[in-house]
Amino acid sequence: MGSSLDVARWQFAITTVYHFLFVPVTIGMSGVVAYFHTQWVRTHRPEYYRLTKFFGKLFLINFALGLVTGIVQEFQFGMNWSDYSRFVGDIFGAPLAFEALLAFFLESTFLGVWIFGWGRIPEKLHASSMWLTHVGTVLSAYFILTANSFMQHPVGFRFNPETGRAEMSDFLAVLTNKVQLVTFPHVVLSAYMVGGAVIMGVALWLLRRDHATDDAPMYRKAVRVGAVVSLVASLGVIVSGDVQGKIMTEVQPMKMAAAEALYDTTSNAPFSVLSIGPLDGSTATRVIQVPGLLSFLGTGDFNGTVEGINDLKVSERAMAEKVGQQYGPDVAALVQADDYAPIIPVAYWTFRLMMGAGFLTILLAAAALWVTRKNGVPQARWWTAVAVLTPLLPIAANSFGWIFTEMGRQPWLVYGLMTTATGVSPSVSVGEVWVSMVVYTLLYAALAVVEVKLFLTYVRRGAEPFEDPADHTDVPEDAPLQFAY
Repeated sequence: MGSSLDVARWQFAITTVYHFLFVPVTIGMSGVVAYFHTQWVRTHRPEYYRLTKFFGKLFLINFALGLVTGIVQEFQFGMNWSDYSRFVGDIFGAPLAFEALLAFFLESTFLGVWIFGWGRIPEKLHASSMWLTHVGTVLSAYFILTANSFMQHPVGFRFNPETGRAEMSDFLAVLTNKVQLVTFPHVVLSAYMVGGAVIMGVALWLLRRDHATDDAPMYRKAVRVGAVVSLVASLGVIVSGDVQGKIMTEVQPMKMAAAEALYDTTSNAPFSVLSIGPLDGSTATRVIQVPGLLSFLGTGDFNGTVEGINDLKVSERAMAEKVGQQYGPDVAALVQADDYAPIIPVAYWTFRLMMGAGFLTILLAAAALWVTRKNGVPQARWWTAVAVLTPLLPIAANSFGWIFTEMGRQPWLVYGLMTTATGVSPSVSVGEVWVSMVVYTLLYAALAVVEVKLFLTYVRRGAEPFEDPADHTDVPEDAPLQFAY
């Protein structure tokens, strides 16, 4: 049955990964929909109006499901992680309040204006409402990542021995945490990569289906817009990921060592594309090794030294002892762990699956751009599989990236200050956590059915015929608002 800690960790992993399936789609698609709407206002070409309305529907479906699944996170922290919530509450309170009062208010308010504003407000203001919605999603990501970055690299705080809590001492330092400054662009660019891929995949499927109709040029345009967004964003993901890897090696060297299952400190450390055998430092055989690449990823120098897991276990235990001496017995109890290394196979494989899915997305987006040049239409049957895979691959890459980020930090819940084992709620029983996990999982399964059915239903319908919104500007001022879809 497992301990309450084990079940609480499984519950957190399931609900968080599920919720994050929707987040990058929301951020990325809102930007592309805003672009289509702006193009409609600039050119008044019917295809842009139809693409705005069509992909706007798909965006709204995803936004609604993301909102519902995100609410569960609040319950989880209070139910299963009360000691953790109590310890970091004074730190997380400010950025999460900004996220709720500023970012979420901005995106939800102007999304409502966008939904109900067709034919009721000036068209430039109407298009701006979707851009403001997009800005709200990006700001929301920034403030949430601020909290997560504190878990990776705690800054701007002091420990209060009377309350046993970390208290904020420098809000600006928390907002400009070096981990935050590299994580935020990486996450947002990966969201653009996802949003572009969703647009491209859906449009590619419709282009193959309707290639003999008058709608083919419109879908071809959407394919190319989505592919360009995904490709340009992917270049940013690579660059920001490289910078992030070097910061990660600086503040969490164990995570970089775990990404390669590197047990001994090494100069000119290689990076393996594949390993066969156990990743315990004994008999694993590296396949397709690139000499010096791990050193470059971690230090910027192909001959740089990367610390190994064995040495880092000793140094992290020494760090924990030093923290305990500095902050007293209350914190000393929070930093004790049996093993200061994460689960190496999880860190190793999620890092490679993240990179593999990302690079495959780049390949498919480039292929789509190539085949649709000069009014081309993909004819081979395997392009249907490409249309389905293209949105799924970057979403999977995002999920693997977050699993690596969070699992690679273990056993730390807040790096150097609190281990995961000490953050779980002491009063919650194993049975209670199991019950809540079963309820959440069943709820998420039902929501998945709703999401997929709605999404596929509207995809199959395709873009609706063009109806000039100028024909509907004579709506009486006292008429009730009606949902545009």
